[in-house]
Amino acid sequence: MATGVRKLILSAVGIAALSGAGYSGYGWWTTGRFLESTDNAYVQSDITIVSPKVSAYVREVRVAENQLVRAGDVLAVLDDRDFRSKLLESEAAVAAQKAALGTLDSKLELQRAIIDQAAATLASAEAEQRRAQQDFDRNRSLASDSWTSRQKLETSDADLRKAVAQVAKARAALAAEHDQVNVLRATRTETEARLAQAEAALDSARSDLNNTVIRAAVDGVVGNRGVQVGQYARPGVQMLALVPLPDVYIVANFKETQLAHMRPGQSVAVSVDAFPGQKLDGTVESFAPASGSKFSLLPPENATGNFTKIVQRVPVRIALPRDNALSGLLRPGLSVVAEVDTRSGDHSAHALNGGVFGALVSKQAVAAK
Repeated sequence: MATGVRKLILSAVGIAALSGAGYSGYGWWTTGRFLESTDNAYVQSDITIVSPKVSAYVREVRVAENQLVRAGDVLAVLDDRDFRSKLLESEAAVAAQKAALGTLDSKLELQRAIIDQAAATLASAEAEQRRAQQDFDRNRSLASDSWTSRQKLETSDADLRKAVAQVAKARAALAAEHDQVNVLRATRTETEARLAQAEAALDSARSDLNNTVIRAAVDGVVGNRGVQVGQYARPGVQMLALVPLPDVYIVANFKETQLAHMRPGQSVAVSVDAFPGQKLDGTVESFAPASGSKFSLLPPENATGNFTKIVQRVPVRIALPRDNALSGLLRPGLSVVAEVDTRSGDHSAHALNGGVFGALVSKQAVAAK
């Protein structure tokens, strides 16, 4: 009797084990083999680092840690006294160059009048030369017949020579006045260049003054605020960070052996460690152009004698809908588990958006043809 019961129990256990194995095998065959999962995944966001463009002491800090700000809100104000002085100096330089330009324009107008006057003087000298030439010719004709004195002929000859010299002088003066116009025009061009330089300096001074007021470039939450009143701020030195919540995404580092059937557009089930029992629906957005090790500070050098093969991981970006169930609660750096359903999405070779794996698949397809 006991032996029969024992056989019955063992048979039942065996049947249950076989049924469980069969159910598990069926689940793996129909669903499990199409799922690729990793817990090497984290919430990420495009964090904006705020730093000043000019060097100055911090006069005001208008935001607190973890404060929500909008694009354009004032975050901090730097001491602007030196920049205001520089702006006034630049404005004065621009005004001086504009005045110099106006003076040159007036000189050019005056020079045109002087040229007209020199041209009139030349015309008068030429007329006097013609009169002197006629007198000389007349007196020379009369002197040849002894109708006039030798002294009068010499006087008319001197008058003619004087008239010729006056014409030459008037022509030289007119040419000099024309050359003076060219000089004034060149000076005006030079002054225009100095004016443009002064205006550029003015724009730079105005920009520097505006940059003493540090504003938020994007909507976000203030984090890692290290700026204090009285601190000397310098370009490139971080003052604070802006985290654009709830615009977050997932970066999942999948093994290279998991990527064969993964494509952009495939659906992803995301579980966040901080919110157990809550699952989010995501979408594979893109693949990194290289493995994570290639972007490390010291990339591995595999061309060595003691090579050890290590499975590489490739970052995969997973998009989350803006209105997901945990919108506003997710924070960059939180750990998640990402499970990609490779049955969904576009399975064509070009779907990898130009990634390395898409290129490999394309080459294989060409080779097959």
